Amino acid sequence: MSEVRGESLWRGPHFSDGRYFNPGAPQQKFSRFLRWITHREQGEWRRFRETEPSAPPPERVDGSRLRATFVNHSTFLLQTGGLNLLTDPVWSERVSPVSFAGPKRRRSPGLRMEDLPRVDAILLSHNHYDHFDKATLKRLLERDRPVVFCPLGLAKPLERLGFEHICELDWWQQVAWSGLVVHCVPAQHFSARGPFDRNRTLWCGWVLDADAGSIYFAGDTGFGSLFEEIAASFPRIRLSLLPIGAFKPYWFMGPIHMTPSQALYAHRLLGSAHSIATHFGTFPLADDGEQEPLESLGRAMMQDPPARPFWVLQEGEGYEIPHVAEPLSEETPASSA
Repeated sequence: MSEVRGESLWRGPHFSDGRYFNPGAPQQKFSRFLRWITHREQGEWRRFRETEPSAPPPERVDGSRLRATFVNHSTFLLQTGGLNLLTDPVWSERVSPVSFAGPKRRRSPGLRMEDLPRVDAILLSHNHYDHFDKATLKRLLERDRPVVFCPLGLAKPLERLGFEHICELDWWQQVAWSGLVVHCVPAQHFSARGPFDRNRTLWCGWVLDADAGSIYFAGDTGFGSLFEEIAASFPRIRLSLLPIGAFKPYWFMGPIHMTPSQALYAHRLLGSAHSIATHFGTFPLADDGEQEPLESLGRAMMQDPPARPFWVLQEGEGYEIPHVAEPLSEETPASSA
């Protein structure tokens, strides 16, 4: 799977002196991180909320049908064309380099791993602990031996875990796989697993291109011109998975995490037929409280209702995405969950 087939859409440099960067975006400095971490004003989170796992999803979804099941945080099970794909899978209790400290789960996953159908592929957006969870990846490797799609620099750590089928891509590269074309697309973020490897590996989003419309997984990203570029390249987006959490304080988080209102604006710019919120309510990563992303998204939708639905799913909830219809008028509001 290491060979990239098809035309590369590479559009510009984002690598210099051994590190990746976000073209046109301000650089995150360590001094700003120290200022934030020493003056945190974190919103309210409940200690832990145990929820009953949902019923297992179907084993397969055939043809052009598309089903999305929200597991937690940025983890979705995507089912279409007889394929099962997971985005940034995390089932661990903590997202941290150590088991005794760091951001701790505040609600249980919506699906037990043993209730997952066989996973054919994993889409990884970057190497942060809440997206690249080694314990979960090892369990999935032992269980299903899936293909892994990852941005540049993550093939080696995946090989060390034991993965054999890895497709490592740069922004605007693509590969044909099992009836889909898998595109690596830009995100505005950063990477690090420790204090000395910042931006040594790339971060990205993913677009799965199919006859019945494209599926866009934004990964972790700030707001930027990337959404207009993606919309221009993929004019029939059937479903977008867009992050809404970890946006406070905005002076620090703004370049790397969208606010809920920015996510709603990105939904419009993309022309996405449907969008679903991600990256909220599971791990206290920034200063926004547990309910703030949903409350902020709700206010933004009341002030300016979108023509196309922007859904919020509960952990474990599955939703079958309708086919891409004719373009909707922006004057026609649609309901959301």
